[in-house]
Amino acid sequence: MTCDLKKLGSETAKNGFKNEDTVIKKFNDWKTDEDSQKWLELMNYSLTKIKKVDAVKLHGFKTDVQVKVTIHLKEAIHAENISVKLVSNPKGFNQIDKRWVNKYAELWDIPKDIICLLKLFTGEIKSKRPGLKDKRRMLLTEMDSAEQVKISEFFTKNKILIIADILQGRGMFSAGWMLVALKDSTSIDNWTVKSMNHVMNYFGNEEVKITERGSLKIGRITMQRKGGDDGRKSANMLQFKINPAELFENHA
Repeated sequence: MTCDLKKLGSETAKNGFKNEDTVIKKFNDWKTDEDSQKWLELMNYSLTKIKKVDAVKLHGFKTDVQVKVTIHLKEAIHAENISVKLVSNPKGFNQIDKRWVNKYAELWDIPKDIICLLKLFTGEIKSKRPGLKDKRRMLLTEMDSAEQVKISEFFTKNKILIIADILQGRGMFSAGWMLVALKDSTSIDNWTVKSMNHVMNYFGNEEVKITERGSLKIGRITMQRKGGDDGRKSANMLQFKINPAELFENHA
């Protein structure tokens, strides 16, 4: 059983992806939902061999939304973890991970001097240096050249580990796929499914550099202070963001 690309999109998809529960419902309705049938095929499953599909939302394993899809085949049971990104603005950015600096320090064995610099960057530690653009935190461009080199070298050296952790995650609930859907889109081409290896290669396939705005780019991933949160302490967390809609243009 295959899908005609020109006819893709159930009524649910035509009305847009309202939230992550839409994706779960579509997987659970795979027998009649043409979108989820195509997703399963892109994940290398033959629809004729599937007996049942169960999709549920995972909680507490990453800061972004993940869906676990269990595919019951005639001879085996497979589980796929999918990172779901719903975007309303094709030019906008989507958070993929956020934590306190100390949590990342545990994950990546960050040296104490770089931990301090990152906390100055997020505002968890307040800088006493004069002339800062924003007194709540220090931009990377406001650090001296030696400090900037330390940060750039650390993230360059540990780039593969860092990209894998923030995009894929670790352990039994690490994501193997990313599904990106445009919210409230009436276009037929309102979703894409990519393997996580493809996603990590695409977003990580450029150098580490400090931007003119004082943040850090790790390939196509932006590292910045979380901000917002009405001034609560959580504004001082470290955040990583991507534009998932770029995967629509990256078909390779």
